Amino acid sequence: MDFSIRDANVEDCKDVARMNLDLAAYEKIPEQVTITHKDLEQDGFSKNPFFQCLIAEVPQQHKSKDGYTSIGFALYFYSYCAWRGRSIYLEGLYVMPEFRGQGVGKALLSKVAQRGLAAGCNMLNFIVMHANQSSVDFYMRQGGSDLTSDVGYHYMAFKEDALQQLAQT
Repeated sequence: MDFSIRDANVEDCKDVARMNLDLAAYEKIPEQVTITHKDLEQDGFSKNPFFQCLIAEVPQQHKSKDGYTSIGFALYFYSYCAWRGRSIYLEGLYVMPEFRGQGVGKALLSKVAQRGLAAGCNMLNFIVMHANQSSVDFYMRQGGSDLTSDVGYHYMAFKEDALQQLAQT
């Protein structure tokens, strides 16, 4: 299949927001999405962006059944591990269902890995929902390791009110 991977631009934020909602629906948690394309525009394309994003797109003649040419994305940012140094964090990777199994996800993942290596990173981190076995299998086939079973880490967070409360102590 003919597709390309490119850096996202501010005009892509509506498509990223659409696919982000599709990803959440696929994972059966659409109510968890609270950001809009305006948030993506501000947070990804301001003077100090919080994330970077790649877009997978097809030529117009291969557009989706709903008329989209942007068919996937990878949203990532750089981070730091106190034990291992520079790392890159893949926050989201999504390919529209009708384009899966054609190398698009692997190409997005590979491009994120290339960006990480170019920045001196030695690790690419991400999370996968336990119930999303097809994605777990995909990442394992690419050489990923499951730190939950290998090391026993728990992924933790302080959300909204808990974050506010923590900040006030």
